Formats: sequence, structure tokens, C-alpha cells
Amino acid sequence: MTRLSHGLCFILLAAAPLAAQAVPKPPAAISAIRQSDITRDLYTLASDAMRGREAGTIDEMRASMWLAEQMRTIGLAPKGDMDSWFQWWNMRRSRISTTSSSVSIGGRAMTLWTDITPASNTAGDVAATTVFLTDLADTTVDVRGRVAVVRLVAPAPASIRSTTNTYEYNYTRPAITALAAVLTVRGAAGVIIVADSIAEIAFDGVAKTQSRGTYDVVNGVPRFTRNPAAGAGAATTNSAPPANAAASANARAAIPILLAHRSALASLRPDGQPVDIKLRTETFEYPSVNIIGEIRGTDPKLRDEYVLFSSHQDHDGVRYTVAGDSIWNGADDNATTSVALLAIARAWKQHPGKRSALFVFHGAEERGLLGSRYHVAHPVVPLDHIVAVLNGDMIGRNHPDTAALLGSQPPHRNSTALVQMAIDANRATGRFVIDSLWDRPTHPEGWYFRSDHVPYAERNVPSLFFSSNLHQDYHTPRDEPKAIDYGKLTRMTQWMYMTGWLAANATVRPAIDPGFVLR
Repeated sequence: MTRLSHGLCFILLAAAPLAAQAVPKPPAAISAIRQSDITRDLYTLASDAMRGREAGTIDEMRASMWLAEQMRTIGLAPKGDMDSWFQWWNMRRSRISTTSSSVSIGGRAMTLWTDITPASNTAGDVAATTVFLTDLADTTVDVRGRVAVVRLVAPAPASIRSTTNTYEYNYTRPAITALAAVLTVRGAAGVIIVADSIAEIAFDGVAKTQSRGTYDVVNGVPRFTRNPAAGAGAATTNSAPPANAAASANARAAIPILLAHRSALASLRPDGQPVDIKLRTETFEYPSVNIIGEIRGTDPKLRDEYVLFSSHQDHDGVRYTVAGDSIWNGADDNATTSVALLAIARAWKQHPGKRSALFVFHGAEERGLLGSRYHVAHPVVPLDHIVAVLNGDMIGRNHPDTAALLGSQPPHRNSTALVQMAIDANRATGRFVIDSLWDRPTHPEGWYFRSDHVPYAERNVPSLFFSSNLHQDYHTPRDEPKAIDYGKLTRMTQWMYMTGWLAANATVRPAIDPGFVLR
């Protein structure tokens, strides 16, 4: 039994075969998947030298070149642009400009990101006076057209996530969201939230995260084509304000929301202080990359069909310091699957399947599935030639004998035949007890919608998502190589490999379930 981030327990359910079948025998080449290789590769890819592999930085490029060199050494053929390993594309980034934005309070200039930090990406000009709210529940205080100053109010305990970042950060974000919604509804022109003792610890984290802004991919597919609401809330929002406040806030124009240090409380208390806020956004583009290699199939009639093994090589880079460490290594997320793909490639090279294998390391997954959204828009092989997408994300932690197979049950399941192959492969390799709860649309994390299989599944490519699920080190500097269960990671790798092997050699390719619509 494992504990959810929200303090709820769930039962890990064994997945029975959809139909009684003999356990398939793995090919001898599975012995090429060695724990020693996986361990060595992961300690390299998730090392401090890679500096967290943040998308759009030289660190992501360094990791990408390392992965390409490993594929070359293994003997794959490059499948990127102009016979290279790389499919290049541009990230579009929008952020609050440090150079053209300014905030002054009571005639005092505030240094952005240091003295005060925007807590949203909202741009605009505000020239108004302050009103300090001693009691947020006192609605007789008129905040219309003024900059409301309020002390941070502790969020509801249920809104504090425990599966990403630090407790202090997860406490502060929903508190800001709720206060901003309430004061926007009341007509404030802007909001200054004064940190409490917990939010003060998170101040640098909020600043460093918010200063990055938002990201998109140029000429990629939308993130959610079929149902934009599906999973999006769980994937991107820590908490929500009361429904009536949220609905009203959405009907109003966004206003600047600023977080101030706890030490600024005394100077911000007096009402009527002039506030001059000028927040400007800047948008620019720079490159990221998918790394792609292939191993051709042995059957002349089937080799133009592909099994696509999927990972993402990026993580969060160098961010704010937690317990003396500022490198967010991303060992589980997602160096685990990246080195798993290298191990699968070694086995596949020894004994290729009838269908071809495509190995895709998607860039900038952490910025909103950017690399997979670009590849789906510009696939190196036609999408209808891809018989299966086997994506992994975080496959090396938690209980050694449990795992999740997302896309294995409605409404996420798009190919019963592919699910059967994965279950048969599990019986032949890892023999994991499969947790079915993380694949349900009611799961609070919306985990299915948060990795690179989604753009493929939306376009009716049979797709599965292998994971060992979230943990308390997720998106923190604590996600390091020493925390990985390498025995489990090796078995997860064997499971993905065997699933791909069955799909690559099946007489009939896995079919899409009739009437499937991702929701």
C-alpha cells in the first residue's frame, strides 16, 4: 500500500490478462538490458555536470549530444533533420521583462524578483493608492480601483500538494491563488500579498519560477486538442479558490499580483500610499531539440511500420536552493526512461524486430510537452505508420513490485490490443502489480495527461504510459541518482522492451478501439 500526495491510501490492483494466454518468452537479446549499464548511464545523465538539463539551455544541448553519441555507439541510424540525430524546433517564451518593468510603493523603487516578485505573468500599468486589509472577511472595506495589501492567509490543507517542489512552495502558491481570486472579484486594481513565515522561505522559489514565464512550441500541435479541460487542472494548478470566486475572477481582466517579503509588512501597512506598477512582457524564441534514432525491421513487408519508444531528456535545471542544493537533477524525472531507452536499443540492435523501432527523446516536456507536440506535427515517419507509442516517465522509484500502466483502462485506453501486449509482457518480465488508480480520470493528479504520449494518443496512435508514479522528491533537488531503485528500473526497462517486442512482431498491428475519443 502506498500513500497518495493528498493523504489518501489506495490499493494496488493486480491487472489480470484481458484474455487467457500463454506467457510469451522473451528473446535472448533481453540479456543485453543490464543493470550495470543502466546505473552507469543514469549517474552520467543525471549528474551535477548536466546541471539539470533545463530546456532551451546549453545544459539540455549537452545532455542531448550525449544521448545522440550513445545511440551512435550502439549502432542506431540517425532519423533527425538532414540525416542528423536532431530534430530542431523553437520554443516561444513569454515572461515579465526585468529591464522594462518597474514597481514603486510610497515613492520607493522596488527591485523586481528581489524586493518584490510578480506572482503571475500578467502585464499592465497600475497607478493607485494602497488599502490595507486587516480582515479579509470584512467586505465593508472598499478595494475598488485600489491596490489591496493583505497578509498571506494559510491555504486549505487539502490544497497543499506534496508531489512537486517544496512544502513551503506548495503552501504559498495556492494561498496566492485564492487571495488573488477573492480580491479580483472585489475590484482591486492590484494585489500585494505580504509573506508569512512559511511563504518567506518560498519567496526565492516563487521569484525564480515566475521569472521564467510561460512557454509554447512554434508550429506544434495544441497541448489539448480534443478536450482542453481534461487533466489540465490537475497538471498545472495547485489549488482553486471557491467556485463562485473563481468564476467571477475569470470574467474580469487579470490584475497584477505581487508577493512582498514578510519584513515589508510595517512599511506597507499605512493606507493611501501611491503605487506605480509597470509590468511589461517580452516574447522571444530559441531552440530546443528532439533526438531521434531508428533500427530498421527485418520483415520487408512490415519494416515501414514502427514501434516508437518515448522519453524526455530535459528537467528543471539550476533553480532555487533547497537544503544547500540548487541543481534539480531529474534522476527519476526523466533520466530513468532515457537510459532505459538506451538499454532497449542495445537489445534491439542485437535482435531487431520485424517492424522497425524508433527511439525518440522529446525535448522540453517540462515546459508543456513541447517536443512531442512538435514531433506529432512534423513526424519523421507518418503517424499512421506508428503502430505503438510506448512512453515512460519516472520509472525508478516507490515500491519495488508495483507500477502503473496509464492508458490501460477507459476513458484513456485507446487500444485494447496494445494493453493486452503490455500485460502479457509484464507477466513475462517485471511481474509488477499494476496500480489502476493513477489511470482513472478521477485521480487528483491527472497524471495521464502529463507526459509525451498524449499528443500521439489524441491522434489515434495506440499509446501507453509506463510509470512508477510520483514521490516526495518529485521536482526537487532531491531527485538524484542515489535515490533510484536500479533493480526496479531494470525490470521496468525489460517490461517496456518486451511490450515493444510483441507489438513489433505481431501478425496484426494493435488496433485503435472503435469510437475512441480521448477525454
